[in-house]
Amino acid sequence: MKLNTLILIALCAALPALAIAKQPKMNVTDEAASLYEEEDPTITAECIKNVSVVHTLVKAKQFSEAYEPWMAVYNECPNANKSIYTDGAKIVDYLYANTTDEAEKQRLAQLALDMCDMRIRFFGSDTKYPTAYILGEKGLEYCEHFPGDPVKDKAYPWFKQSVTELQGRSKLTVLVEFFQVSYNMYKQEPDKYGEQFINDYSLVSSLIQQQAADHTNKNASAAAQQKDYVDNLFAVSGAANCDQLDRLYAGYVAANKENMENLQKVMNLYKKVRCTESDVYFAASESAHKMQPSEESAAGCARMCMKKEDWKGAIKYYEEAISLIEEEDDDDKDDYLFNIASIYFDKLKNYVEARRYARMSLEVVPSQGRCYLLIGMCYAAARPYSESEYGAKAAILNKTVFWAAVDKFQTAKQVDPTCADDANKLISSYSKYFPTKEDMFDLPGEFGEGTFIVGGWINERTICRAAH
Repeated sequence: MKLNTLILIALCAALPALAIAKQPKMNVTDEAASLYEEEDPTITAECIKNVSVVHTLVKAKQFSEAYEPWMAVYNECPNANKSIYTDGAKIVDYLYANTTDEAEKQRLAQLALDMCDMRIRFFGSDTKYPTAYILGEKGLEYCEHFPGDPVKDKAYPWFKQSVTELQGRSKLTVLVEFFQVSYNMYKQEPDKYGEQFINDYSLVSSLIQQQAADHTNKNASAAAQQKDYVDNLFAVSGAANCDQLDRLYAGYVAANKENMENLQKVMNLYKKVRCTESDVYFAASESAHKMQPSEESAAGCARMCMKKEDWKGAIKYYEEAISLIEEEDDDDKDDYLFNIASIYFDKLKNYVEARRYARMSLEVVPSQGRCYLLIGMCYAAARPYSESEYGAKAAILNKTVFWAAVDKFQTAKQVDPTCADDANKLISSYSKYFPTKEDMFDLPGEFGEGTFIVGGWINERTICRAAH
């Protein structure tokens, strides 16, 4: 009597699972369909008892002890309860991690996939965990248990269907692994999978962003971290060009004009892939700067002014970016100062200010050959001696600026060998304009004994050399 009562209670407990098992089966994979061609197995009282035993052992983390009764349930009544699959995954994962036998590992790895197919066969119509969810789990199982496949492209269609159908309800781990597999495929065959990878990034990035922005989601913080990982992987992948990024983010930036956090992430992404001349990047920078001026937003506005040929505006924003740099994080300060120096030299022809900012940049990073090259070009372009003050001597004296210029080119390649080729070309070009021996002979008092101080704002001591 007591046994019959227990069986009746167990059967009642199993009714929800039985109801699910008898629902119409949808989206069943070919693998699952081939596992059971006959009628659904009969659910016996013994089977229900074993389901309970297995669940109790798994809760107690006694996975080895749970394996034998679980295997009996899995083989005899796989349609009895969903817990057969959730518990089974834990058992198989444990056994896989705790065996060194390669054949056994392969058997367990295949069993993990077969379980997913069987679960789809009998519980694919479950409302909470439908076929799409199970396919995501199958992809995760494959990525974990088949290390011999570096690309994991076999899992791609499972992940793709799962994410496409579940959208924002997708597991965070599924989204990240899906993107990782897409990346692997792209890196193996860029021409074949480039567009697919970009589309997958757009889908995954937006779905993870939804989860990160959902304050009711307990995994929101983890989603935000994974969003950064996905963005960074995309940035370094080489798949993205600026036009493609603009198509992905133009609407996003327009919709987030008052969301500082999201605007900042877009600016960081564009900076990483060197798309800082993009109108979308400018729009994000401008909106961010209006709300909360920062180094990054000010630099973005400076680049926008550069594109519009508003040179004074660019200098103003670069100056602002410098003033907003945190003391412990001044990695870009030398770049901002050099950019200002370049504007003064190339666009405004103000060589005094160009040298001043180049020197300031060198104070931050002394090994910048580019700054010495720029200063040298400022000297070469200068004419510090006027005819009104020096008369006929001015033409010869102005040739001395090339001595000072070549000195800077020599220093450039000494402190930074990477610019040696540029420095040598400039040295060759400007050495031709040195004063001749006749020039130097005609002005002995000006040149002293082999040394000379170039006058005017340059005020540099140099060595006298005749043109060859």
